[in-house]
Amino acid sequence: MNTERISLFHSSTSLIISISIITTSIILLEISLNNHQTALAQQLENKSSVIGGGVHSPELEFERNYTNMENATQKGVSHPVIATGMMENRTITTIRLNATKFQQIDKSQFTKAPEFAQIGGYINTPNNSPITLSSLNGKVVLVYIWTYTCINSIRPMPYIDDWNQKYSKNGLVVVGVHSPEFQFEKNYTNVKDAVQRFGIAYPVLLDSEHGTWTAYGNNYWPRYYLIDSQGFIRYDHIGEGGYDQIEKSIQSLLAERAALMGAREISLDATPMAPIKRGSLYYVDLGRSTTPEIYIGYKTARAPLGNPEGFRPDQTVSYSIPSTTNFKPDGVYLQGEWKNNPDNMELQSDTGRIVLVYYGKSVNIIAGGNGRGVVFNDKEKDAAAAPPSNNSPGEDLSSDSSFRIDGQRLYNLAMHNNYTGHSIVIDVKGKGFQFYTFTFG
Repeated sequence: MNTERISLFHSSTSLIISISIITTSIILLEISLNNHQTALAQQLENKSSVIGGGVHSPELEFERNYTNMENATQKGVSHPVIATGMMENRTITTIRLNATKFQQIDKSQFTKAPEFAQIGGYINTPNNSPITLSSLNGKVVLVYIWTYTCINSIRPMPYIDDWNQKYSKNGLVVVGVHSPEFQFEKNYTNVKDAVQRFGIAYPVLLDSEHGTWTAYGNNYWPRYYLIDSQGFIRYDHIGEGGYDQIEKSIQSLLAERAALMGAREISLDATPMAPIKRGSLYYVDLGRSTTPEIYIGYKTARAPLGNPEGFRPDQTVSYSIPSTTNFKPDGVYLQGEWKNNPDNMELQSDTGRIVLVYYGKSVNIIAGGNGRGVVFNDKEKDAAAAPPSNNSPGEDLSSDSSFRIDGQRLYNLAMHNNYTGHSIVIDVKGKGFQFYTFTFG
């Protein structure tokens, strides 16, 4: 399977498919089922598209900005109108329930969620033992398909953690399905280290052969499937953004679950999540365009190298950066001896250099192997000689602006204050340094 990943959208909204009909009777307000069905019919007739942001997909070979998508229809979701109160500095939402309204929902229009397939390992389960979707029957399940080096999969994590903490006591179970892009992401230890590094507390299933990915018909990182207590997929969301919509859908399905269990009301923790800081790896403005992800590997690259030597499959090439080089945006320039591998470049000399001019607020590199790098930001004019200083250091840089390879993962190398043109120079030391992609935020 071609597991290439690209940035697909730059938008603050999100792609939403097959959303459920949820009708409730709430404090002081009852939503009419007939009126809801009328609104649903109108929306289906209009087929209003909702555009996604921050998505990677192996099925496309170039980046696109979509302005319309025929099948991206929002199918009439009704969310509870809430009554709130404060308890221990938390916002508590209480919803009065009417089981009859939920029982009238026609589930024949929804798809039964497939069982998890070909799972090769388990993390954060009791004794790391297997769990199945059928064993979660009666719960509301949020299936999150992700991979640990994908910046689009990383940035939603604070929201998912927040939902897991707030709603697990009401019957929500979050299951992360780790479907890798790169071969090294199939390694159990690598994934476990990433789960610990990101502080993930919910179960993570290793879908290393893409069995579950295929069973769900998925082609994107990240993707969310929200499954009701009876096992039907009620909400399907692709990409970053749309977090308010996802949370409201979680609340609605938890209300439905409680009503079908005979409860007359449900209290939910609706405390807003703390804002993500602008200087954090998790921050992005999806309304701003950035340089698309840059792959380095003769099979994965979608653009040529900046060097005239270009890619030479499976060969070791001596690259140079003359002092007269005019660095073109979004092109990677190399210096030193580099082996051209299918999905990465591997340093064969003791030292090397990487230069890139890009547009964005932050830049990350997916790297592995051995060695270390010293980073100089916004100094590309001095790239043929050692740049004198550094600006806007990233989260993975030490005080001397260096980073050491400690595993095959994403390293954040620059965190600027603004979205504009920037440059990065990486002086690499150590034979065996491998880098796969640049990603941006």
